[in-house]
Amino acid sequence: MARTYTAYNLRIILVLTLGSLTFGYAYSVISNTLGQPGFIQKFGLDGSTSYANAITGSVNGVFAAGGTFGALLTGWMCEARGRKETMRLGALITVVGSALQTGSVDIAMFLVSRGITGFGIGMLVVLIPIYQAEISPPNARGWLVGQHGSWIVSGYAIAGWVGVGTYYSSNLSFQWRFPISISCLPPLGLLACSPWVPESPRWLLTRDRVEDAWNIVRRLHGDPNDEEDTFARNEFYQMVQQVQVDSSAWAQTGNKGLFTKPSYRKRMWMGFFIQYSAQTTGAMVIYLYMVQLYQNLGETGGIPLILGAAYVTVAAMSNFLGAYLLDKVGRKPLLATGLTGCMICLSLVTAMVARFAGTTNKAGNGMGVFFVFSFIAFYGGGIDVVSYVYCSEIFPTHIRSQGMAWAIVGTFLSTLVYVEAAPTALANIQWRYYLVFICLTLVNIIILWFWCPETKNLSLEEINERFGDEVVVHLADVNAKHEGIPLEQFTGMPREQRESSGK
Repeated sequence: MARTYTAYNLRIILVLTLGSLTFGYAYSVISNTLGQPGFIQKFGLDGSTSYANAITGSVNGVFAAGGTFGALLTGWMCEARGRKETMRLGALITVVGSALQTGSVDIAMFLVSRGITGFGIGMLVVLIPIYQAEISPPNARGWLVGQHGSWIVSGYAIAGWVGVGTYYSSNLSFQWRFPISISCLPPLGLLACSPWVPESPRWLLTRDRVEDAWNIVRRLHGDPNDEEDTFARNEFYQMVQQVQVDSSAWAQTGNKGLFTKPSYRKRMWMGFFIQYSAQTTGAMVIYLYMVQLYQNLGETGGIPLILGAAYVTVAAMSNFLGAYLLDKVGRKPLLATGLTGCMICLSLVTAMVARFAGTTNKAGNGMGVFFVFSFIAFYGGGIDVVSYVYCSEIFPTHIRSQGMAWAIVGTFLSTLVYVEAAPTALANIQWRYYLVFICLTLVNIIILWFWCPETKNLSLEEINERFGDEVVVHLADVNAKHEGIPLEQFTGMPREQRESSGK
């Protein structure tokens, strides 16, 4: 399996990361918005503490709720209408929601538009890793699909630094409206580039569009130094054979098979568990309420915003490192390392907050800030980048969209519960709220290690075997030149003859 990916393949992956950037920026921008004096004054959040906590929780809660419904819609639409059409709709909804947020005149309008944005974001966060996984070769899939998590966190970082810059503006309306308005740019870019993005070849095969699928696979994974395009042909042969078998099995069970067929049921709950465990580290609670956390550790003025932006910049760098390591180290060891590191770091953060919050002890508060940064390094490099890759690859083609949607529901439901409760919990039980995440993460590490299989360097079709399903063709064994593949009269042609035929 010498061939990995072409320049064309990489370009398509990077175009798709505009959807990842959309999610990261739109999700993250609210963290700084909640700390902007202009936003606080506009919506009257500088008065009653209980009212401010309720509104803060609702702002994050409606976004997560919208994301849940968007993810569920994608589970159906991605299969029924294709990856490309779903991508365009998700991008369009996000643009509309972000524009309405920017122009909000009261808190009700802001909450509704935040929910609309969450709906579009929920669609994209399910769709993008599926799309990337289905056009990536096995030995580079971790690196390529890992760009999803990397660019999500890059969106966090951009939002953080934009928020730092506008904090010092004397125009209170500009302080919070301008950062939110930028949420429109990445999805607009995705819409503009969508004509050049091909449909997923694996989805095309489920619709019997074999010739269209082959043309895309050959362009994605063809080798200019190999006239026979051996790797692309072998890969395509495996796709065709496996789709036929999987479709036949699906016809016997239908949608009920998602939770009645043991191999499918295991994958559904495993995907949900992976995304749930990522949120149960407490990452979103720490990030969305980071300004308050740093204020508890003695930081004031614009410093919490600067530290927040630096925090997500470290996360972005960690994600890119994790994506690089993913195909070398494997999914399971990297994820276990990330969960363990987060658990330890959050334990140390909790100890510093419990002991030094509200005091003038600079050493203790400084160590608290250091452990927060250590936490995100483990989360970015070991959890964020891995979770999307793993969940996008464990499902067979005909249920990948439903499975990924269900997994992302795990993200949004966990986030909804944790961030909705956070303002009240942090106000009343304070640092003890973090103990919930520490204890649950310990349990999750044990479950991960003994339950989840490794998927490194396996094709999407071969991963079926790890869950007890039949794999018709293994890439290591197949030689399409001799065995013959569907469309043999076309794919078996020499390159010159194919090109002269207009194919």
